[in-house]
Amino acid sequence: MQPEDRKIILAPLSPAAPGTLYQQIVDGLKREISEGRLKPGEMLPSFRALAEDLLISVITVKRAYEELEHEGIIFRRQGLGTFVANCGLDRSREAKLVKACELFREAMREASEAGLTPAEIVDLAHSIIEEQG
Repeated sequence: MQPEDRKIILAPLSPAAPGTLYQQIVDGLKREISEGRLKPGEMLPSFRALAEDLLISVITVKRAYEELEHEGIIFRRQGLGTFVANCGLDRSREAKLVKACELFREAMREASEAGLTPAEIVDLAHSIIEEQG
């Protein structure tokens, strides 16, 4: 399969969504890697192919790839393409864990400000976990 033929399914990008377009790509690719849909060593689409697929600028895709490369989640080989790094899964999960902790702290703060006790917050967390299956 040619790199240009490689398709990645990301959530639709939107200027109205939280975060810049390039950050939405970064987050989407981290999600694909951490959930195992993109495996270590797997080739990613070229900048141009992903930009065409997502209907965005090549520069936006390039910036997203550069950030992921800086984080060690992907790597580029001149003349060969861009690939998921062997440690990409671990680093992607690490990044997702950091984000989850931030969101959980924010949720706890909101619940506390709403007047919930620590026990009620724990009960709320358990009920949400059960809802998710």
